[in-house]
Amino acid sequence: MIDYTLEFLTSTGVQETFVFCCWMSHKIKEHLLKSKWCCPTSPNTVHIITSDLYRSLGDVLRDVDAKNLVRYDFVLVYGDVVSNIDVTQALQEHKHRRKVEKNISVMTMIFKESSPGHKSRCEEDDIIVAMDTKSQRVLHYQKTLGLKKLQFPMNIFHSGSEEFEIRHDLLDCHISICSPQVAELFTDNFDYQTRNDFVRGMLVNEEILGNQIHMHVTCDGYGVRVSNLRMYAAVSSDLVRRWVYPLTPEANFTDRRGPPCTHSRHNVYRAPGVGLGHGSHMVENVLIGCGTSVGADCLISNSVIGSNCTIGDNVTLDCAYVWDNVTIASNVSVSQSVVCDRAEIKEGVRLDKQCVLAYDVVIGPNISLPDVFNPAEVGAEGRGFVWRSSSLNDDEEEEELSQSLWGLVLNPDPESDSEASEPDDPDDLVIPSPEMDDVKVFELEVLGTLQRGLEENIGCDNLVLEINSLKYAYNITLKEVMQMLTRVVLEFPFQQQQGGAPLSAAQYSALLKRWAPVFKNYVKKAQDHLDCLSAFEEHFLEHDTHWLAMFKVLMNMYQLEILEEDLIMRWFSQGATTDKSQQLRENPGLQTFIKWLKEAEDESSEDGDQ
Repeated sequence: MIDYTLEFLTSTGVQETFVFCCWMSHKIKEHLLKSKWCCPTSPNTVHIITSDLYRSLGDVLRDVDAKNLVRYDFVLVYGDVVSNIDVTQALQEHKHRRKVEKNISVMTMIFKESSPGHKSRCEEDDIIVAMDTKSQRVLHYQKTLGLKKLQFPMNIFHSGSEEFEIRHDLLDCHISICSPQVAELFTDNFDYQTRNDFVRGMLVNEEILGNQIHMHVTCDGYGVRVSNLRMYAAVSSDLVRRWVYPLTPEANFTDRRGPPCTHSRHNVYRAPGVGLGHGSHMVENVLIGCGTSVGADCLISNSVIGSNCTIGDNVTLDCAYVWDNVTIASNVSVSQSVVCDRAEIKEGVRLDKQCVLAYDVVIGPNISLPDVFNPAEVGAEGRGFVWRSSSLNDDEEEEELSQSLWGLVLNPDPESDSEASEPDDPDDLVIPSPEMDDVKVFELEVLGTLQRGLEENIGCDNLVLEINSLKYAYNITLKEVMQMLTRVVLEFPFQQQQGGAPLSAAQYSALLKRWAPVFKNYVKKAQDHLDCLSAFEEHFLEHDTHWLAMFKVLMNMYQLEILEEDLIMRWFSQGATTDKSQQLRENPGLQTFIKWLKEAEDESSEDGDQ
């Protein structure tokens, strides 16, 4: 399976690949070391990293960050992805977004258009996605398995998108183009274990972290993850039917020794050394590996048979996936089942749908699987078997397993609830205290946080963490965070002055310089700049006695790279909404600063023309 993934990566231009594995890592490593991927002439240098501590994608990416393995954009795929999609365009779009939007986009997920119910869509990974039509930004990502109703957060309707789409016609190819920040974000959030955890976390915390996830939708190519046996059967069938061209059975892209198999009509493939008995018929979509012998009067359709297998007479194989060195006796029927290496099926066995024979299993003779269901256990129309924990000898182990399956239920004491809820004296009246507006409380908390940070010399990173926690505690939007932060920072220097003496430029310059990293954490996008400038204007409209310091504050914010030149010009040119706002814009100091910005812009444009 991993050979298909490495072939896909190599065909897209990947020159270095890190393979992380835990389960059966010794076999994977042994296979790769013997393959063409570890040869000196391989265009794709493969590094194999194994660890018993890898339990999830999150563990792997945290290790990537700890070892500093990636410094540039990288492609993230599972080792069971089969694809021939050209990701060149998606990679260019990802790099362009990161260049234009200052590294805001951390991931580009690749999707393929595929109608609901298509066999290449895994039910476990069936998704619905809300996206910004123009920017291709992911607004909402949700799996639909087991859901009868879908709920969408209201913020996608207030995301500022002129037009957005809700799509259920997309197949998640599990191919993601990631920035180096992805590994860092997994390190910062130890509850991220899967890519779904990461995507949900980024979408929920987008306003705080300032990171975005985008998507690329393709109509061409093939990209499917073999995540279960159903998908294994679907992908195997598609490979035989040549839907993954140029990855076809006769291509021999793994450089196996010996001549490749031959391809004939109706997608029938035969490797060298295949023996076919008299009267046997390969109907369509059949692949038989080298050294396999098939007896007389056999009927094989839509099946894949491995190497060095022995198949008796009068055998019917339909949608059967038989691996290497398997022995099948005569008068056997196998339908929609998987038979692993070295298994033996004796005479007269019938394998119906969804049977799996593991390695070295011997079954038969004259038996049918699965067995008939017991109506006393599952009902007259039921299907299934009662699970019995006979292998668990310890009652505590059985109880722990039961809790892990069903979850631990806590039953509260009803007496304690009633005692806590009832007042001691019926005459006692509970008078609710007046509640302060959450936004005002948030503003006071931010003021206290900044003041404590100044007194205790707390770093800006820790201040940002405290402000973020306050945002969640009081359910404050990012725009409100911007407004309150700007208000608090602008008022703070004037609140600290004593005796009514005017504040010197050096004093507020030092304070703004100290808290500039806090501002930069929130002022990232163009709308963030405009929200900050709007709060700046609102503050000085309420405090016209501070107008003498207004242009100095704005100049400091510009020089500290909190605010950008073009967005200051856009805010100023938007025009006044009130007479007092017009007076503010006519302030001589502000007029001088805007004039200076225009002249600097003109000079830079002239230098560019020369």
